[in-house]
Amino acid sequence: MKVFKLILIAIFAPIIIGCSGEKTNAVSDQLNAIINEYQEHEGYNDSIYPLGLFTAEYYKQEADFSQGLMDKLQDIDREQLTETEGISLDLLPYVLQETIDYYKYERYLNPLLSDAGFHSSLPYMVRPLTSYKKVKNYLNKLNAIPGYVDQHLVNLREGLKKGVSQPRVIFNGYETTYNDHIVDDYSKSYFYSPFMNLPSDMSDKQKDSVIVAAKEAIEASVIPQFKKIRQFFDSEYLPGTRTSIGVSETPGGEEYYQNRINYYTTSTSYSADDIHNIGLGEVERIKAQMEEIIKEVEFEGSFPEFLSFLRSDPQFYAKTPEELLMKARDMAKRADEQLPRFFKTLPRKPYGVAAVPDAIAPKYTGGRYVPPSSSTDPGYYWVNTYDLPSRTLYTLPSLTVHEAVPGHHLQGALNSELGDSIPQFRKNLYLSAYGEGWGLYTEFLADEMGMYTTPYEHFGKLTYEMWRACRLVVDTGIHAKGWTREQVVDFMAGNTALS
Repeated sequence: MKVFKLILIAIFAPIIIGCSGEKTNAVSDQLNAIINEYQEHEGYNDSIYPLGLFTAEYYKQEADFSQGLMDKLQDIDREQLTETEGISLDLLPYVLQETIDYYKYERYLNPLLSDAGFHSSLPYMVRPLTSYKKVKNYLNKLNAIPGYVDQHLVNLREGLKKGVSQPRVIFNGYETTYNDHIVDDYSKSYFYSPFMNLPSDMSDKQKDSVIVAAKEAIEASVIPQFKKIRQFFDSEYLPGTRTSIGVSETPGGEEYYQNRINYYTTSTSYSADDIHNIGLGEVERIKAQMEEIIKEVEFEGSFPEFLSFLRSDPQFYAKTPEELLMKARDMAKRADEQLPRFFKTLPRKPYGVAAVPDAIAPKYTGGRYVPPSSSTDPGYYWVNTYDLPSRTLYTLPSLTVHEAVPGHHLQGALNSELGDSIPQFRKNLYLSAYGEGWGLYTEFLADEMGMYTTPYEHFGKLTYEMWRACRLVVDTGIHAKGWTREQVVDFMAGNTALS
């Protein structure tokens, strides 16, 4: 609770206490100089992938730079700082330590997740091209893909040599993340889609030139690279990945897992056993509330039978992608309508509701908030319309308020609109303990907002709570307690309808 309060203050303190009229002093200047040095180093711009960005040497340089700033921060006298400056003094070391740990644990050797990876992040660069400058920047990014891919393949090969990889079992169906981008016609490439609607203020000559450049970039720098990725995964990486599933079974894995616990809880007070037991307690608490709803709807059957009913009854699923997207938009609009009743300050930045792009949908989550890519773009609440039998309608209200408003969009947009009252690094910082904690809080607030209109939608709220609680149990089970995949599957299937 103390950690949550600290982070809450970190985000909203400037709104509450204001910063006008604060007196500066030498210690404040000292802190601001360190913050500015960090921010200038980071750049915070929409740059292309510079050469060397993903090498071990680069990460060592970043770690050394961060350690240098950490050493400078040790000389800051907190007693001489304002409250908001003190918060910056708490947060910057947290950011710097993550950079140091990224190099220490060689995380760059394993840039893959079950639903993401170095290559599957490339489609995120596909955004509407609203200016000639953005067109040129996008072309530069496309042409930089070969160097980006080559360096990641170097890192992945080194990871295999050191016994560092993701478990082989998570790669089932992973081939879609690269095969879908291997096309015979450049114009069918997902990366070509932004060029089909170029800015109206571009001349015909500019447009013709851009189309030629786009064709060349996709044929030379995009499609061949995804072919290279396919060859690498099929012939080298997948056969070489580990058959174990727990990170504790990799070199230095136990220490690394504790490091991740510390990072995500923003605390050094929790062990894997602590997290595991918290999860078990939450499962018991939430299940009792679920049982009450099962009684309310007068379902005649056991808890597992009710979960089976939720998984199989057509009333809980959209019939078409369009229907699911329409319902999500309606839900978001209902949430928008309620905001003035609960919040005095609302963000100026709008958000849209859109389907997860086809290029990444098969391995993507059910929904997610995507922040604006620039100051002139909106945020997006992405809804996954792929594999409709896995997209439950009764969880849609809680998903919508969590990802859109009053969840991630409202929190993120307000944070970005604080002006000069906080340093830029705090605007760019996403703390999972706060961001996801805020998202969970909004699911509770949604009850007061009238977002849950049926017992099943209330059960949907509990379903997401249960999903998270189960993940506390199985994550620690896998990585610290030696659980098998079968144990994980049985635990998830026995407690949540989303499994």
